[in-house]
Amino acid sequence: MNNLVLYSFSSSSTSSSHTMKAIIISYFMLILGLFCSGNFGTPFDEDIGDVFNVLDYGAISNFDIDNSQAFLEAWNAACNAETGIPKVFVPQDMTFLVYPITFNGPCKVQEIHFVISGTVVAPNSPSIWTGQDASLWMAFRDVIGLNVYGFGAINGQGKGWWDQSCRYHPELALKFISCNEGRIGNINVTDSAQTHILIEGCKEFNIQNLWIQSPGNSPNTDGIHIQASQSLSINNIKIASGDDCISIGDYTSNIDIDNVECGPGHGISIGSLGKGGNFVRVENIHVNNSLFIGTTNGARIKTWQRGRGYVQQVLFENLKFINVKNPIIIDQNYCDVRGACPPQLETGVQISNVAYKRMTGTSGTDIAINLNCSLSVPCSEITMHSIQLESAIAGRQVIASCSNAHGKETAVVPSPCLLDTSDM
Repeated sequence: MNNLVLYSFSSSSTSSSHTMKAIIISYFMLILGLFCSGNFGTPFDEDIGDVFNVLDYGAISNFDIDNSQAFLEAWNAACNAETGIPKVFVPQDMTFLVYPITFNGPCKVQEIHFVISGTVVAPNSPSIWTGQDASLWMAFRDVIGLNVYGFGAINGQGKGWWDQSCRYHPELALKFISCNEGRIGNINVTDSAQTHILIEGCKEFNIQNLWIQSPGNSPNTDGIHIQASQSLSINNIKIASGDDCISIGDYTSNIDIDNVECGPGHGISIGSLGKGGNFVRVENIHVNNSLFIGTTNGARIKTWQRGRGYVQQVLFENLKFINVKNPIIIDQNYCDVRGACPPQLETGVQISNVAYKRMTGTSGTDIAINLNCSLSVPCSEITMHSIQLESAIAGRQVIASCSNAHGKETAVVPSPCLLDTSDM
């Protein structure tokens, strides 16, 4: 089901009945995709190689028993297998408590599977992290050919963290560091203390058929964050979170995002970038065929004034917005506290060659298109084509607002506001 389509686009589908139909179709197709994907094998493939069941290494299905050592021993045995495609197996209909753990490579074989058919849960008490690395819960590091799948669930049990300062949260449920030519799919990931899945320093990595969910008011619970990675494919994902559904960080390129349903959450965001005044390099980002329901943002690029470098060759296309506060937004003057960041006249991240094509839907605010670009480093080569946005409130009008944004527009509603490129 790699070509799963969450919904069909129609510029006339603005009635409540059509909106509900789109939502129902999206849920149905997502579930169908989750349970019909054939790209990850099954837990019972006989020709896949040796199976390393965590039960054989002392794991016990119990919310009160730490199974970290059993999981680690099963991983080490599989990672050191000499031949075949070894498989670590977490059996179905069982729940395993796992404390902070890192599965290290490189492994002796070129492909290894980690099959989660049961449920893996994090400790629900913040005190467990006392004296431990609060930047991770479950991490895979330096593994080539890693495949994580299995129709099971990963629960970060983040509720115990959300009421205290974010500085004390473990950062994420799943962390993939320098894992090339890998995949993750067919898993339900819920309630991380912060980011649910982080991809850092990876190449040729595929993420598909996931259901990621946490409450809309849970702080900093990004669905997927990508950092310093290249050539990633993300498709057939449903994300409900308290922060960005997908966020893209520095030194990232060649990212293909397709068939994502986002809501609640803060949209699909490039950034924020350049907070520390560092050099930014983000390019070749493609977001396609995705649905945003009740989100804070839709397609967003956000950079700090102090940053340097560039964001270029970005394409957002075939997007549907339902009551989204900022369907299309660029903010080159991003600041985490409104009004607290004085203007910078000598720095800025250059945003250029960004295209928005074939978008429809409704805005929850009066400004449906908001391009707040830098006075010192204006946005350039922005193109918009075939965009139809209206207010989510009957009888209200929406507008487009542009500052220091240059480019061309055709067939855009609300009225265009880009400055002609020749005026630069």
